[in-house]
Amino acid sequence: MKHSIKVTAILLVLFLIAQLVGIFVLNLYKPEIIPIQLDNETIINITSHGLPYGLEPPQETSKTKNLWSIVFAFIIAIIAIIFLMRFKAELLLRIWFFIVVIIAIAVSLFAPFKTFPYASLIVLGVALILAYFKVFRRNIIVHNLTELLIYPGIAAIFVPLLNVGTAVLLFIIFSAYDMYAVWHAKFMQKMAHYQINKVKVFSGFFVPYLSKKDKLLLKEAEKSGKKKEVKVSVAILGGGDIVFPIILAGTVLNSLGLFASLLVSIGATIALAFLLYKSEKGKFYPALPFISVGCFVALAIAYLI
Repeated sequence: MKHSIKVTAILLVLFLIAQLVGIFVLNLYKPEIIPIQLDNETIINITSHGLPYGLEPPQETSKTKNLWSIVFAFIIAIIAIIFLMRFKAELLLRIWFFIVVIIAIAVSLFAPFKTFPYASLIVLGVALILAYFKVFRRNIIVHNLTELLIYPGIAAIFVPLLNVGTAVLLFIIFSAYDMYAVWHAKFMQKMAHYQINKVKVFSGFFVPYLSKKDKLLLKEAEKSGKKKEVKVSVAILGGGDIVFPIILAGTVLNSLGLFASLLVSIGATIALAFLLYKSEKGKFYPALPFISVGCFVALAIAYLI
């Protein structure tokens, strides 16, 4: 049994909006060459992305070296998560998640207001409030709306470290990991269940829904005035499935322009729509391999035109 059309449509709309917000934010963080005069005779040019909170990437770093640094950092993060899960350190995971959410939302919100006085402090305060309600006051609407700001902010931090080639390679590496983690190790399923049931937070879109049978039972219970427990199903889309297409679109934006980056986002959305159409309720699928195909086909088209 496949997800309902309504649930599929909600996931696709959320995904596409996140991609478009990502491109909007990354366009505001496009690199600029700024001349700096060291003395009366010496002038050097530096590349600035305008990122706040000291998140500017180092000058003149190897994109390939940056790629492997990101992969290594991800491995360390996964090991840390497994360690904390093993020792049931839910509070530490929530605090970790809380801090990441604050930084990511603040980076996204700062982009359109970076020329305003005290913008970095103001958006940090707004991000703190949104992160508090997201992590400590669970609400499905707040959760999904804040997700739309989190992944553009994360992408804005990583895009300056990469180019199109290294972003493609990063996509391939994590697509392979996604297949292994979902189909072989089944780590993604365990982590998702743990996040939702124990940590009480989840990184990704989260759409609960009732089956037709449970809806009928609920209506019958309402008519009779009796309480009835029904099982709520959940359609989820992991954070990695959302952020990697934004990262690739961001590198394409810097290299090929706005139209090409929009093509990448459209390709990702079409590929996700295909996966959701083919997927069965109650089963986990590695979305990144499917999304990557859509992104790469769109990227090839962008290069051809």
